[in-house]
Amino acid sequence: MKLIQFHIPNLGKRVGIVTRENEVIDVTSDESRGVLEILKLAKSERVSLGVLLADIQEKVSAPTPMRFTAFQDADTVADDDGGLTLERLEIPPNEQLPHLMLPIDTPEVWGCGVTYKRSADMRDDDSEQDIYSRVYHADRPEIFFKATLPRCVGPNGYIGIRSDSVLTAAEPELAYVLSDTGEILGYTLCNDVSAWDIERENPLYLPQSKIYYGCCALGPMFITPSEIDDPYDLHMTCTILRGDEELFVGEVNTSQINWKFEQLTEFLMRDNPIPFGTVVSTGTGIIVPNELPLISGDVVKIEIDGFGTLSNPVKQL
Repeated sequence: MKLIQFHIPNLGKRVGIVTRENEVIDVTSDESRGVLEILKLAKSERVSLGVLLADIQEKVSAPTPMRFTAFQDADTVADDDGGLTLERLEIPPNEQLPHLMLPIDTPEVWGCGVTYKRSADMRDDDSEQDIYSRVYHADRPEIFFKATLPRCVGPNGYIGIRSDSVLTAAEPELAYVLSDTGEILGYTLCNDVSAWDIERENPLYLPQSKIYYGCCALGPMFITPSEIDDPYDLHMTCTILRGDEELFVGEVNTSQINWKFEQLTEFLMRDNPIPFGTVVSTGTGIIVPNELPLISGDVVKIEIDGFGTLSNPVKQL
């Protein structure tokens, strides 16, 4: 099952099921005001998400299904019978127009580092140390606190460049969502935006490199595990646009991740209780060259087939 959160003027936040036909079925009700609330309800009632949403859908009198492409693509116009027509989706999202929101109102985001060999090699080259390759081969992964909800943005929201950074980079990643007991509830895309120059000055500056306003983009969808054949065989691409030019295009397969997600979760939760709905981002294997730092006005697009596109403009803070 694929879910989105979206905004409709005068109605506010809505929850939608994205069908295989790329339609959005609105299932918003008093008991389903957000994806996080729906997941909690399924757990408390001990029913599957599919059964719960089917029950909610029967009770909800929603308008004609909308087209997901109308939310996803700023230049797409929905069919007249699609229930919603967008001449152009504004970037960043405008409260007066329908738009996508974060796929889940996560209370915490945690990041994992050097889970791909190329990330370890790149960071060691830049730091003239071997601390990253040592972590790559170690029995303990790198796990760091990344963001709270106010620091996160959804599709088409601005990702930030710190005011004291001149080398900030996109880090495209697969992320998963956890229950408070460590169960993987679903997946989404993440941009772990990072001020590389600050971290490289001294590894102890990592929190300042990683945590600030607009440092984390998530979306566009929350995807349940049943929709994914193998999370360790997903092809990811990242495109950075500067004006009409493709400044950078990179790709990686998640088969190159050095850790199983259950291992990352086990280390995360050692003596560290996590709230329901915690997001864990699994590290990047797409390394943007140092000579192409993000600047205001760039647009970063991250894609995995079936996950949609996480697209975000860049803003200097």
